[in-house]
Amino acid sequence: MMGVRTSHRLLLRFYHDPGYDFSRVRVEYVNRGAPGDRSAVPGDRILALDARYLEVDAGTHVACISYHRIRRILYDDEVAWERGGRVDDPGET
Repeated sequence: MMGVRTSHRLLLRFYHDPGYDFSRVRVEYVNRGAPGDRSAVPGDRILALDARYLEVDAGTHVACISYHRIRRILYDDEVAWERGGRVDDPGET
């Protein structure tokens, strides 16, 4: 059985593991003022995975999204990670 995987570690795996295509990742996060206070960003708009936040191409500027704001990570529209719930990591047995 694997240990708890953080959103940051899972994103790093999707980014660096050649078995995954990072453009197929979607990150849903808390965004106050957005409809339902939630937004999502596809992997191809994530510019960097810093130790404390991800940098996102927001169109007119680069936005920094703290990992604690992430609510779900999807791969091919399947939930790979969700805050508060345990979802088995893809590829792990």
